[in-house]
Amino acid sequence: MITDPIAVTLLLGTFLILILLGKHIAFAIGIATLVTTFYLGIPMQTAAQNMVKGINVFALLSVPFFILAGEIMGAGGISRRLIKLANALVGWLRGGLAMVNIAASMFFGGISGSPTADTSSIGSILIPMMKEDGYDGDFATTVTMASSIQGLLIPPSHNMIIYALAAGSVSIGQLFLAGAVPGILLGVALMIYCYFVSLKRNYPVGDKFNMKTALKAVWEAGLGLGTVLIVVIGVVGGIFTATESAAIAVVYAFIITFFVYREIPLSEMGGILTRSIKTLSIVMILIATSAAFGWIIAYLKIPAMITNVILGISQNKIVILLIINILLLVLGAMMDMVSIILIITPILMPVVTSIGVDPVHFGVIMILNLGIGLITPPVGVILFIGSAISGIKLEKLTRSMVPFYIVMLITLIIVTYFPQVVMFIPTHFMG
Repeated sequence: MITDPIAVTLLLGTFLILILLGKHIAFAIGIATLVTTFYLGIPMQTAAQNMVKGINVFALLSVPFFILAGEIMGAGGISRRLIKLANALVGWLRGGLAMVNIAASMFFGGISGSPTADTSSIGSILIPMMKEDGYDGDFATTVTMASSIQGLLIPPSHNMIIYALAAGSVSIGQLFLAGAVPGILLGVALMIYCYFVSLKRNYPVGDKFNMKTALKAVWEAGLGLGTVLIVVIGVVGGIFTATESAAIAVVYAFIITFFVYREIPLSEMGGILTRSIKTLSIVMILIATSAAFGWIIAYLKIPAMITNVILGISQNKIVILLIINILLLVLGAMMDMVSIILIITPILMPVVTSIGVDPVHFGVIMILNLGIGLITPPVGVILFIGSAISGIKLEKLTRSMVPFYIVMLITLIIVTYFPQVVMFIPTHFMG
């Protein structure tokens, strides 16, 4: 295979040095691309053209709408209603508030698709409640952080859309459906662990199950959860495109928040738009610079080179998937999630397709892997948010996370090596 080893070293070396120096991931990607482009003698406008091409994609129009819908619902009292619903459904179990935390994250994740928003909104309410009720502070915080990862899998998820863009010709509807069972499986696994911890530490039992209370909670939270139904049913049923469904979800979320729930005034919309634009700007600059970076990677034939290296180690599907999982876990602990999806997906796609892994299945494997990275040092952003909310040091939270890491890794193994868990629903409903 003919490639330029100096250019490859320059590209990856510049990128890694800038990351180690603490530069923002988007700048590290962009500068490494420009330096390598200059070395190769490629016109600089080629990099600029690829940056524009990377964000000039119709499917990306759905991302700002999903972000805005999540911000509107998160600010409008939906968190409290979802916690009330979760309490009515699972709060009667031993360690009820821990179960409520996980179930609320499952519901909220379907609306926001953001673990950071989940940890911030659910955690700010439930962590103090759990501590008051006799739960250890580190346990309350780690439950919140671990359960927030469900939001990456439970549809709709804007990270799934970004993966579909990076993978090419992958159905967004199938990705949405594929994430549902793994997301629920992760929640159930966390609940089982929390139940045994609650028995051991004698955490309190919540109020007995009451059907009237449960139905009332479903009614109050149902309007908020309607956002999820609009997107998933619309996309899967072929009624809307992902972009159209996201735009409709924004209008629906706006009406429910400001004219039905009416817990915040219309004047709050300015702050919601500001936060949405800030999040979107970070995502879009990452997509633009990653597109140029990805073009250079393809130009240097790095995907083919990595494919040959991995397949040279082993032809065994189990071993190859293990290698890929380890690689993604390491990268997820050190880099931003969106940039990893955009850069690594085109590199690994030839490897996984060569061993017969469906791109939809691989998308769920990647998202879950990188979700674990969000709560793993040294860069895990969810750890910092959990620490800020609870006031507990990162070192203590990291130690307390160890059992949760084990639970999540077991879930990852099931998702990786039992593709039926991921593919049954999308295959059954969409072929």
